[in-house]
Amino acid sequence: MKLSIIIPTYNEERTIKEIISKVKKVKLASVTKEILVVDDGSTDRTSKILSSISGIKRLTHKRNQGKGAALRTGFNNADGDIILVQDADLEYDPADYVRLVKPILAGRAKVVYGSRLKNYPLHIAGSKKTPLITHYIGNKALTFITNVLYGDGITDMETCYKVFKKDVLKDIEITSNRFEFEPEITAKILKKGYKIFEVPIKVSPRGYDEGKKISWRDGLGALWTLIKYRFSN
Repeated sequence: MKLSIIIPTYNEERTIKEIISKVKKVKLASVTKEILVVDDGSTDRTSKILSSISGIKRLTHKRNQGKGAALRTGFNNADGDIILVQDADLEYDPADYVRLVKPILAGRAKVVYGSRLKNYPLHIAGSKKTPLITHYIGNKALTFITNVLYGDGITDMETCYKVFKKDVLKDIEITSNRFEFEPEITAKILKKGYKIFEVPIKVSPRGYDEGKKISWRDGLGALWTLIKYRFSN
């Protein structure tokens, strides 16, 4: 069994080397790994750093096209039986891979999401104050709308950690180029009748000063995407 880890990357010179190192260190019994890094037209030192790293499959876009486009390139070049999406920053911990792939290896699921919001209450103030509160609320709202439109009861539609049996993706065409990938893939998975198995994960959110790229405009795009694919293919 092989796991293909797709890392879409755009101007992540500060984190790309460390995240690849973390991915390489993950040990999965009876599962081999391949790491596909899609350099989506980076203009900083990301490309130079990637050229110095061994043990990865490096794919390159000449110009920046967006996360969805980078993931399409990764999916089309993946050889694994299982596909996992990994962001290039350090918000998500690859140590969670063991729990993320377990339901698929056990035959309990074909799609697994790592949920940041499962059993995670909102804290407005204090030492446990929720970081990026507007993002938390936005993610909750988009997930609620997902469940209203598609009826699955998931808790975190926008999570990065999405894991699929490869045959699931063969039946789904992704057209979104940017962050609308998240609602599009979720909508199409649910419309195909697949159940999304969720595994709780923890994250270390970064701020815009640290390179975070998603904005409220992407939230509006996600909302439109959810509505659009409810009534079309």
